Amino acid sequence: MDNFYKDKEEWKDVTPVPQDDGPHPVVRIAYSERFKDCFDYFRAILKSDEKSERALQLTADAAELNPANYSVWQYRRFILKALNKDLKEELDFIKEIIQDNPKNYQVWHHRKCLIDWTQDPSEELEFTEEILHLDAKNYHAWSHRQWILETFKLWDGELAFVDKLLSQDLRNNSAWNQRFFVISNVSKIESATIKTEVEYALEKIKKAPNNESPWNYLRGILSDHGMYKYSGLMDTCQEMYNNNIRSPYLIGCIIDMYEEMLEDKTGDDDTLVKAVKHCKELAEQFDVIRKEYWLYVERSLVCRFGTNKDE
Repeated sequence: MDNFYKDKEEWKDVTPVPQDDGPHPVVRIAYSERFKDCFDYFRAILKSDEKSERALQLTADAAELNPANYSVWQYRRFILKALNKDLKEELDFIKEIIQDNPKNYQVWHHRKCLIDWTQDPSEELEFTEEILHLDAKNYHAWSHRQWILETFKLWDGELAFVDKLLSQDLRNNSAWNQRFFVISNVSKIESATIKTEVEYALEKIKKAPNNESPWNYLRGILSDHGMYKYSGLMDTCQEMYNNNIRSPYLIGCIIDMYEEMLEDKTGDDDTLVKAVKHCKELAEQFDVIRKEYWLYVERSLVCRFGTNKDE
């Protein structure tokens, strides 16, 4: 924006529409003069429903001043359609905006609309990877990537991409979530898949047992099958515990398996006692910040599965 719109000869035919804050605004926003000028003219073209090249440029200037303004992007899309504009140019435009504003709902939605129109996702995985390289936990980039994968069935290579991210940072909870998203969409979670994914999660857990993400992933993979029923999982967890690993996520997983045993009536006489013991040690030593939660879990287990002699 080189000049104010009010000073441009080609805009002399337009009467700007000031923002109406009512007769007695409580806290008037201190907009810059450039901001007020641009949006006064934006409201004017919105009012007259003008769809022209100059209106398109005006929306670009307005978006630069406030990329989170939904109305600007929505009206820009109306103009793009009315003028039958080259959407490749628009994709390049919104790419630059996203690079400057990577955590903005409206700019990602605009790009999604463009891809929905063109039905060409060829650049999207590379683009989202570029954004995720800047911030591997950018929710907007992941959401867009998931939409692309699911809509255009571009699953090939996605697990390799996720594995690369986890090799760089095994605490990347967004990458763990993406792995579960892919597995859930490309294959039924049956015995072969479960075996592969449990082994994958345990491999990462042994490297960093205090990392919550793979423990949650393990629970998700086994959610419909039962953790204690998976051969060797309890033994693996007990071995880690016996090796003096006191990760609250390890102990919490053991408690969950004991609870499953109690629900299925497959535990021994000491199952409840052991579960209560672990709840106490988490509350008193290894997860004190969640003390009240573990005391609640202890009371719940005793209430559901205890007898008078257990109380």
